[in-house]
Order: sequence, then C-alpha cells, then structure tokens
Amino acid sequence: MVGKDDFDVVIIGGGPGGSATAGLLAQQGHKVLVLEKEKFPRYHIGESLITGSMPTIEALGLRERLDKMGYVRKYGGSLLWGRNQGTWDFRFTEASEYEYTFQVRRADFDSVLLGRARELGALVIEEANVQEVLFDGDRAVGVRYQRKGDQEPTTANSRLVVDATGQSHLLARKLDLIDYHEDLRNIATWAYFQNCRRYGGTRAGDTLTENRPNGWFWFIPLSDGTVSVGYVTHIDAYKKSGMTPEELHAAELAAADEVTSLTKDATRVSGYRTIKDWSYTCTKFHGPGWALVGDAAAFIDPLLSTGVGLTLRGALGLAETANLALRNPGDEVALYDRYERNYRDFLNSLLEFVRFFYDRTKSKEDYWEAAQQSIDPRRMRPRKIDFARMLSGVSGTRDIFDGPLALRAFRDSDAPAAPDELAS
Repeated sequence: MVGKDDFDVVIIGGGPGGSATAGLLAQQGHKVLVLEKEKFPRYHIGESLITGSMPTIEALGLRERLDKMGYVRKYGGSLLWGRNQGTWDFRFTEASEYEYTFQVRRADFDSVLLGRARELGALVIEEANVQEVLFDGDRAVGVRYQRKGDQEPTTANSRLVVDATGQSHLLARKLDLIDYHEDLRNIATWAYFQNCRRYGGTRAGDTLTENRPNGWFWFIPLSDGTVSVGYVTHIDAYKKSGMTPEELHAAELAAADEVTSLTKDATRVSGYRTIKDWSYTCTKFHGPGWALVGDAAAFIDPLLSTGVGLTLRGALGLAETANLALRNPGDEVALYDRYERNYRDFLNSLLEFVRFFYDRTKSKEDYWEAAQQSIDPRRMRPRKIDFARMLSGVSGTRDIFDGPLALRAFRDSDAPAAPDELAS
C-alpha cells in the first residue's frame, strides 16, 4: 500500500527547475512532492528570459498568464561588443517562432511557477529544510526533511529524487560532482537603478550587453521602472583592482559608454549584490534513483542570459525522461543516459561559444560565423540567423529533450530522433 509519505518523485528546490519539473510530472499523473527551504516570494537574480524558455512555459499552460502580468516584453538583445562597430542587435523573430519573451522579476515569476506546480497536482511544502538524501546502497530512495516549526523530521520515500537546489548543489556537493570552469570563474556585482534612459520601439525591452577592457555590463529593463545593472569580471581582475565589488561597479560604470549614457540621470535605488565562482558543469547529471536539473547540474556564465532558459529546457527534458523511466523501469539507465548526453552536448555548444564570445577583438561577423560553425556547420541558414538562434536558446548541437518518441528512438537507435520526426 502506498502511504501519504510515499511519492513517485521528490524534488528538492522550488525554483524554476524544480517547479517546472514538478508541474510537468504531475500533469502526467505522477505523485510529486516539492520541498522548498524558503517562503515564496523570495529574491533571485536572473531576470532576463530567452525564447528557449517558451516551450516549457507553454507546456505548463502559463503563456497567457505571463502575457497578462505586465512584464516588459523582450524582442531581442542589443550589444556593444567586439571591435568598434557601435551598438548592434538581434531579434528573436530572426530565429524563432516566438516574437518575444519577458524581462521578469524573479520573485513574481518563480512564485507563478511554484503555484502552477500546485495547481497541476504536486504537493509543495515551503520552509522545509532537506537534511539528507536517503540511500539504499547506491540508490536514492527518499529524503529526510524538517518543516519550520516541527519538532521532528519527516521521511519521504520516492522512486526518484531530483536535485533542483540550484547553486546550493545539495547532491553534487555530497557526491563531489562540481567541476568549475577556471577560465570563467567570474564575479558579478549588480544593483537596481530608476529613471534610466531606454531604447524605443521593439528595442525598449532589450538586454544591453556592453564590453569593458576587463569585463562587461548587463542592462535589463524591468516593468516597475527599475533597471538591473550588473558588472562581471574575472575573479583575478577583481582581486588585482584592489577595490571592493561596489567600488569596482561604480568605477566601471563611470567609464563605460552605452550603459553610462543610459544611466546618466538615473538614481541607484537598491544596495549592491554580489555572486562569484559560479560557472561549472557537474561530472554526472544522474545516478540510481536521482537526477540533477537546472543550476544544480550546470551554469554556463550569465553572458548570454541563458540561465533560466537552460533550466526550463532541462526541466522539460527531465520531466519527459522521468515520465518514461517511471513507466518503463527497465529502460531507466538508457533513458537517463540519453537525457544527460543530450543536455551535456547542448551545454557544451554554449560553453564553446561563450568562450569564443569573450574574445572582444572580433567583429560581429566573426561571432555570427562562430555560431554557425557550432549549430549549423552545413550552412543551411544565414550566419546572422544562426547567431540569433544561439542567443535565443532555441538551438544547440541537439535538443535536450526528444518528446514522446524518445523511448522508441533510443530503442531503435542510439542516435537522437530527427527534429522533423519529433515535431510530427
């Protein structure tokens, strides 16, 4: 008999990766528990979505709801990057069926996703601290957690434990899986400004990315009239500067070009926040009875604004995989191996491009060419379109997820299913 503390899936973490995975699995009739240590809404950085997020948002039935929330619509991105060619841009319509996505306040956006998981049938417990993942031999079989106010912990049994704890890395730390990308061990410092100048037309919601000699700025307009302005530099350059993160942000902002112009008459309306050493890929994304998703699995630098997009794409891939594996236990290893292989290939294509993009001596045409070589080596599309596809997060060396034909595809062949077949 299945008890009230027996679940198909226990998900640790209620951020975008955990909430989306939970909602999608609950949609398929699985019994899902989400354990979130904080009480939502809660602050989180990562406001800028890419169109690669939209398939998951639509699968959750949230597209219309987000449209009505008044978020700034993001139709593309603007860049002051590379050789001195002035500011240039790309549009999502060049690369995607989606005309726009959103600049979101993560406190609101994450609450919508967590609430949707509840609506779809997942049990969500907030202010629940997971003390440990329980193993029977090398297989994860549940978790022990304690709710705020409880005197004793509770045990939840499950067929699958999903680590969606983001950069807390609950399982990855326990299993020593984190592999940092040394060349991308950066530090980011950001604050919020009001009364900034903004672009017009479809560029009004653009994320602006501006290079500096030792780093770069982001400029992200939000719906409440504030703008997130962040500066990123390598940790070695930060240490060499001899400044605090706040001093370095102020000094670089005073010396920048486009971002300085846009913030000339603005007022900083928040304190500074800082994060560092966060670009990494775990050496494994799954094991017996457990899987990683989103930032718990990997984070590939904020340069291309891919954080939430990759998380939501990963959630869609993991939910598809877990649904099949729970219904076909004998295929579990092959299915999760395939999830990891596809996810890792997608991440590696982005990582390779980010590293090339950090060479600011190139022209925009060089960046277009690099994107094409990565995702379209047969040159089936114009290279500018391939660049837009890369920055939209809608294309990589292969998709993370393979849709409902995944089970048949891996049984028939170890090669991924063809995109045309998957779309049918």
